[in-house]
Amino acid sequence: MMWWGYDHMSGWGYLIMGLSTVLFWGLVITAIVMAARYVSRNARAGAPPQQSPEDVLAQRFARGEIDAEEYRSRLETLHGRQGHDAY
Repeated sequence: MMWWGYDHMSGWGYLIMGLSTVLFWGLVITAIVMAARYVSRNARAGAPPQQSPEDVLAQRFARGEIDAEEYRSRLETLHGRQGHDAY
């Protein structure tokens, strides 16, 4: 019975409540964005690097899948040095 007349929140109460709500949702959104960035950064780090066609061709030659003549022929084809009568 001591607080008769003070049963509603004052202007400061509304201000503090409003600021704390904005702060709460700001922290929630920031945490979601940071988690998404962390996951995407780790997903990219685990992906194999892109290889050029020349690198793939050199690896096939090194493994012995193709011989030197085929390697040179395909390398020239990649660089466009061979004639236009490919078809």
